[in-house]
Amino acid sequence: MATLVLGALGTLIGGPVGGAIGALAGRQIDAAVIGSGRREGPRLKDLAISTSSYGQPIPRVYGTARVAGPIIWATDLMEQRSRSGGGKGKPSVTSYSYTSSFAIALSSRPIAGLGRIWADGQLLRGAAGDLKTGGVMRVHTGHSDQPVDPLLASALGPSCPAFRHCAYVVFEDLQLADFGNRLPALSFEVIADTAPLDLAQFVEPLGTLAEATRPLPGLLGFEQTGGTLGDTIALIDRLYPVRIDARANVLALDGPLATSAPVPALPAAASGSDDSAFARQTGRALSTGAAGADAPGALRHYDPERDYQPGMQRREGAQPGTGVTLEYPAVLSAASARSLLRQAWLRDGGKAVLRQYRTAGLDPALAPGAVVTIPDELGRWEIAAWEWVDWGVELLLQRLRPMGSALPATDSGVLVPPTDQPEAPSWLHAFEVPLDDMLSPDAPRRFLAVSSSGSAWSGAALFAEQDGSLQPLGSSGRARAVVGSLAQAAPPSPALMFEPQARLLVTLLSTDLTLEPASLTALWAGANRLLVGTEIIQFLDAEPLGGGQWALTGLLRGRAGTEPAAQNGAPVGTPVVLMEGPLVAVDSLGGSASQTLTFAALGLADQTPVTALLSGAGASLRPPCPVHPLAKSGAGGALELRWTRRARGAWLWRDGVDTPLVEQNERYLVGAGAVEQPIRVWEAVSPSLTLQPADLVGLASGTRLWVRQQGSHALSDPALLHTIS
Repeated sequence: MATLVLGALGTLIGGPVGGAIGALAGRQIDAAVIGSGRREGPRLKDLAISTSSYGQPIPRVYGTARVAGPIIWATDLMEQRSRSGGGKGKPSVTSYSYTSSFAIALSSRPIAGLGRIWADGQLLRGAAGDLKTGGVMRVHTGHSDQPVDPLLASALGPSCPAFRHCAYVVFEDLQLADFGNRLPALSFEVIADTAPLDLAQFVEPLGTLAEATRPLPGLLGFEQTGGTLGDTIALIDRLYPVRIDARANVLALDGPLATSAPVPALPAAASGSDDSAFARQTGRALSTGAAGADAPGALRHYDPERDYQPGMQRREGAQPGTGVTLEYPAVLSAASARSLLRQAWLRDGGKAVLRQYRTAGLDPALAPGAVVTIPDELGRWEIAAWEWVDWGVELLLQRLRPMGSALPATDSGVLVPPTDQPEAPSWLHAFEVPLDDMLSPDAPRRFLAVSSSGSAWSGAALFAEQDGSLQPLGSSGRARAVVGSLAQAAPPSPALMFEPQARLLVTLLSTDLTLEPASLTALWAGANRLLVGTEIIQFLDAEPLGGGQWALTGLLRGRAGTEPAAQNGAPVGTPVVLMEGPLVAVDSLGGSASQTLTFAALGLADQTPVTALLSGAGASLRPPCPVHPLAKSGAGGALELRWTRRARGAWLWRDGVDTPLVEQNERYLVGAGAVEQPIRVWEAVSPSLTLQPADLVGLASGTRLWVRQQGSHALSDPALLHTIS
């Protein structure tokens, strides 16, 4: 009988050992474990991409590894179109988006699940299991009871396979906008085994013909893409020495024997009784050669700290061109790879000195993998193989090199991984603001501020509710609006002058959203406009206080005709929107100024649509209230009232030029008493009105006189003209 260390197969494969293994298990084990040698075995490759071609192998994945896998089924690209705009004479815009459904094989043995997924080098699925784009994903783990995927069944009919014993993933309607409307290059973090790897998992296909008890410390994953099982075990043996023992009914594979202290010495060499025996008289023979020429000087492996990209470790002190580069399709940390490389170098380099030795007795402790000393010789030797023959036990020994000093520190190198933050829910605020130009005076200026508390937010689909249905508006894009809320109540303000000491305290939705100060010149030009409720405020300085809170000082209140809102102030929690951010304009929807619209946003992390009612409805179509009121006594006890009109969108006062009208006609309502229920109302077609004594009869002391401009779409807020005394 015979037992050998797997690395000694090349030396002894032609002798009695090969015959013993063949007699033990016949051609089945011979083909499965040793193999024919003509097929390409496992090898390390640079990260591949998912493709579809005949004959492409489906890898067998062990532990955790990053694989691409072949596409086994796919649909054509599906086109969706949506149209937005088209209101108030504006052209409509038709947008196109594309999706695809496909399936990718991952492993030809069952897996436990999937981790991250990369698409074009960026994360399509994060470590938390969140998809970064739209679509549905289903993972089939490849067990014997695996059901048919419903999407494939609907497309292929009764002939649809379940792909049992093959793990695969199905993407249904995957959004392709982020990938140039094409299928991206995909790779997957496949978690095949959750328990530590050992050799028993690799020999499972042999069933009861083989058993393995060889642990594989430091081996985090392995990808077998070609060759026989024997090729794979032979490659594993390069870093993790394997002992093979041909027993009565099974082929046993385990690791090196534990080294005892002191190291046992071999008994005296025995002579042979057959002329074919080596060193028949002395019982020992020494041979030197190039057996150690294939000792690895460098090791390429998949590095988990580099997102499973290939890494390389070199033997310390190795000169260029010395040793071979071992391509090892395994997932190893940099430290484990360096340690395993050194041990492999010491083992394989020792094969340059081989010793044949014969003993007269059979000692179970002197098995392959045992470390021994030879009488009258220096150094330690490892038993690589032994064979029991008629005239004794013949041992093949290889010299062991000393382990040397401790390994120097190593690392995986620098890697900038793609951002992996869970998708955050969407935040939506809909509002209408006063007109900021006079080019389209009849179009309401409505905006959506869409944002999120997480920087990984990928945007949201937007809708407007009209007549009980949701009308698509398009996408918000990935840029987040700078939004938040008041952390302290904003006090009332007359909104007449620049307030350098005024202070506004706001809390932004996310700590990575920022505000910037501005110069006075920029402020006069309209910089730093902040919508607080329905009031527009400009701020000069912005100071971060930490935790997303900001102090804004140097304020201009009640901008763009929002003085009434400034005079009321705003409570804590009032929404705040920076009007210079990436807002979505929806004014092309049209509709009357008094119509209240409901808007909705739906992002990847939103279980239900996020809705918002339009705030400040009619603000862009409502004329600003008149200013500069004047009341004086006229002839015969008359009361002369004057005021100055303002115009929507015309916020700069120009000397020598009348304020443009903007409205179709110039008309005013002058009332006495409460605005909602006036005592008397007069109409005027110019910014002045003279009330005769008869008009004032019956008006009690304290009655307020006010004026409102009648615009084409709405009345302005009232401006106080006079209080009767």
